[in-house]
Amino acid sequence: MKTYQHLFFDLDHTLWDYDRNVHESLSELHGVYQLVNCGIESPEKFIQSFYNVNFKLWALYDVGKIDKYSLRENRFKLVFENAGADPNLVPKLMEEDFMHRTSSKPHVLPYTFEILDYLQPNYGLHIISNGFNESQAKKMMASGLTPYFDLVITSETTGHKKPDPRIFQYALDKLRIKNTDTIMIGDNPNSDILGAIRANIDNVYFDPHQKGIEHQPTYTIRHLKELENLL
Repeated sequence: MKTYQHLFFDLDHTLWDYDRNVHESLSELHGVYQLVNCGIESPEKFIQSFYNVNFKLWALYDVGKIDKYSLRENRFKLVFENAGADPNLVPKLMEEDFMHRTSSKPHVLPYTFEILDYLQPNYGLHIISNGFNESQAKKMMASGLTPYFDLVITSETTGHKKPDPRIFQYALDKLRIKNTDTIMIGDNPNSDILGAIRANIDNVYFDPHQKGIEHQPTYTIRHLKELENLL
């Protein structure tokens, strides 16, 4: 087992419980904006349509085919269309309201605080995320994650998105460490694991739902507590 000095974590779906937090926010929005009157009869339909659209938008964002503005400007119009509703009925403040509500949610994944408490005395802990600066900072503050991390690096700050190795190199340069001094922990096979592989950084694939991966991670875990056996 190699000895590491620093640990890079992804945020969404790895520590911060994206699905639970988003589910709560969308359910609230369905009621607040009375979306049943727009033809979206249930929160469940609204949520499913959101996931149908959002995953594809982020995939386009990650490869540079759309920018932050386009993602946010068009997201709920496409969600309404996917749900069979008129996109012209999207409330003007829905995107802003969604971002505020979601980033203010506190839920983290199981064993998050247990493992961070275990790791913090012995490692420098850092975040590398493709998320946006403002929302990631709010998520960390609302969930109590902020005090654990020394450096938070986003694609918005660096101009490079995972799996581009330059975002990892940016982190290494900021910390003045070598690629062998750290390991990347994340749930996304491409942005986290392929990105780390391209940057010649060891990696841990967090795979709680056993989805599998086409790349070859250094390690694979199903829950965060398993990191105790690796680090």
